[in-house]
Amino acid sequence: MSEHDTRPQPPTEDPPMRRPSRLLSAIGVGAAVAASLLVIGPPPVADASGACSNSGTGVRLPFATGSLGLPRGGSAQGPQKPLPAFDNGRSRTVSWVTGPLSRNRTFTNFGISGTDVGVAWDNGRGQTLLAFGDTFGNCLHQGLGWRNNTLLRSTDRNLADGLTLQRTGYAGPMFGALGFSGVEKTKIPTAGVSIGGRQYVNFMSVRAWGPPSVWYTNYSATAVSSDNGRSWTTPQSTVRPNLPWNPIDSVFQQSAYVKGAGADAGWVYQFGTPNGRFGNGYVARFRPSDVTNLGRYQYWTGSRWGGPGSRPAPVVRGHVTELSVQWSPVLRKYVMLDSPNGVRLRTAPHPEGPWSAGVRITPPSLELYAPMMLPSSPALRGTGPQLYFNASRWDDYNVALIETRIR
Repeated sequence: MSEHDTRPQPPTEDPPMRRPSRLLSAIGVGAAVAASLLVIGPPPVADASGACSNSGTGVRLPFATGSLGLPRGGSAQGPQKPLPAFDNGRSRTVSWVTGPLSRNRTFTNFGISGTDVGVAWDNGRGQTLLAFGDTFGNCLHQGLGWRNNTLLRSTDRNLADGLTLQRTGYAGPMFGALGFSGVEKTKIPTAGVSIGGRQYVNFMSVRAWGPPSVWYTNYSATAVSSDNGRSWTTPQSTVRPNLPWNPIDSVFQQSAYVKGAGADAGWVYQFGTPNGRFGNGYVARFRPSDVTNLGRYQYWTGSRWGGPGSRPAPVVRGHVTELSVQWSPVLRKYVMLDSPNGVRLRTAPHPEGPWSAGVRITPPSLELYAPMMLPSSPALRGTGPQLYFNASRWDDYNVALIETRIR
């Protein structure tokens, strides 16, 4: 995501968020997606120049540019500042994961001065894969070194002092996008899971950025990698067009994956929300072998699991933001994080609920969004109460590691 949201926000608690936008990928996604452009039309775009232009004042300002279109002044390494110290006895800021000030020195080691999201999942062999959204490089170069998305890796299982990334050189994009606002500006990963030795990343094709905390998608889809994230393909069977008359696909534009545990074992669950940050949360389930076959998905209708023609019912109501959901052996419950007005935690005995009321575990003053749990957390491995998650910080447009203790 890039920084196209400006303050003040619409009437919600959501903290602002960053992102640019793109559509029909290098692979065709069919006439249904093209039809969505004709039906919905290109929305007005709230456009700024990306993370590099963040003034650090809480308001995004357009770049002042020279004759070559390059920014005047500023830093090649973006606006990152020291991570604010916070520790209330339950939650604390640990360290930056990305950015020139992080322990990973991502500007030097990966060509990343700013990025966000940091969806994390285990690749099935003990390695954590992390998919990031809109990524910026040298802020003084034309084009700002922008990539639609990037993938980094880690084998670090001791997160108390921070998350260490493996160094592999310049981080190129996972998959591209057209790059035209109003058509397709970017593709943002929203969920990841490993099944049968392959990696699956659900992403949204963002058509344009709207008012604060609002963005418009063309579709969501699932990209597949058989080589641990080095290359990706997107089966057309996974595309969910964002069409106003489609009550299922339109509420699965952003996602979270979790593998079922206990009585839910044998299923993979996909949580979904509409585009932006103002919709309810829904849930579907599928057998691992059916991950790319939407026709075999089942949807929670409020009282039972129904087939692909069933109308899903919300399992979480309200302004649900970017989601992360995991099973905790410590609690023997599912844990859900999202981030309206600070990071919020819920629990439930089953993916369909009932979900508890959200408990705020970080304050709004930290300006965190997109909390994504790390699979190597003790709370997710059954070895302790510590739950670690990535969270993006608006003012610095980078990802930080946060620890909370579950009860």
